[in-house]
Amino acid sequence: MSVSTSNAYGKISISDLAIAKVASQAAIESYGIVDTVSRRFTDTIADLLNKDAGGKGVKIVTSGNRIYIDVFVLVKYGVSIEAVAESLKESVKYKVEKFTGMIVDTVNVNVVGLKL
Repeated sequence: MSVSTSNAYGKISISDLAIAKVASQAAIESYGIVDTVSRRFTDTIADLLNKDAGGKGVKIVTSGNRIYIDVFVLVKYGVSIEAVAESLKESVKYKVEKFTGMIVDTVNVNVVGLKL
């Protein structure tokens, strides 16, 4: 899937993978986040075989011009998970909206584990 929009100059289409890469990068840059992780074990195997695993740990669902994002992360031990999750949500939402020009409806943060 992808999101599409058009203007006076033509049609713009942005793939889910491109959106996932932006969201993944925003997550990694957020304070308290150690890494993004795959959702399932089979995804981990696929990531090992794929040299460009951009968008790892991010699931994108698009509906019309709305974007729904699920982020799967490892959080640094000792930080407030609630504060890190709220910061992550705001960062991902801002950067994806700025990149796509579309509305990010929901950002769900899934803390998979902690890292010392």
